[in-house]
Amino acid sequence: MEILNKILEFELFHFLEHSLTVLELVNVFLIILVAKIILWLIKKLYFNKTKLNKLDKGSSFALFQLIKYVIWIVAFAFAFEAIGIQFTILLAGSAALLVGIGLGLQQTFNDIISGVILLFEQSVKVDDILEIDGDIVIIQEIGLRTSKGMNRRQIVVILPNSLITTNKVINWSHQTQKTLFSVDVGVAYGSDVDLVVKILEESVVEHPEVFKNDLLEARFVDFGTSSLDFQVLFYSHNVFFIKTVKSDIRKIINRKFIENNITIPFPQMDLHLKSKI
Repeated sequence: MEILNKILEFELFHFLEHSLTVLELVNVFLIILVAKIILWLIKKLYFNKTKLNKLDKGSSFALFQLIKYVIWIVAFAFAFEAIGIQFTILLAGSAALLVGIGLGLQQTFNDIISGVILLFEQSVKVDDILEIDGDIVIIQEIGLRTSKGMNRRQIVVILPNSLITTNKVINWSHQTQKTLFSVDVGVAYGSDVDLVVKILEESVVEHPEVFKNDLLEARFVDFGTSSLDFQVLFYSHNVFFIKTVKSDIRKIINRKFIENNITIPFPQMDLHLKSKI
């Protein structure tokens, strides 16, 4: 027992009035270990409770992130106290330093504050589909400084949180379970307009990703330069891969046009030549 006490009281480091002993180092390790165990238990119990309360994945992730940050702040405070450094005094003494760092890292702090806003406000959650700067991204993780998502090309995109909170962002997941989309097509002059409308509506109905019982409408939009222009409207829940859905619908339309001898024209221009006499 005496040997153990000597080992625990052995001084590893000494600076001015402060020293670091094996016992203090063990205490720091135990504090970190306890924090990790508490987080593990909360995650297990919390997600079980989440299922009971029927909370969505995004809300549960946001709440767990906030709990995690609070626990780690408390753990670090106890860790500093364990090695003889008062956490409050440390913060007060480093206030000037923090101001200097803050001036140089304004954007970083802006991202961190934006991350806290996202987690508290929950305007954006995990699994939400966002349109940012023309790119469609599904959010996989919301961190304190950055968020991670994946775009339609299966490329992971790292987004600074301030980009989400300060820019114009379309959150497709805030829609209902269905979203209205359209496909445009032009046919040759002289085509049977009623037959084209019928084919467009039938083509949309054939696709499995389209809501069959909601608005399915084909419109004769305009007399184009080289074609009669039509548009077919439909509802779908597959926002993230809607380009693939539209591509499939265009294939069906093209097949039905060929079967019914309906032509999609090339652009045409009349050229008038004047000769000098």
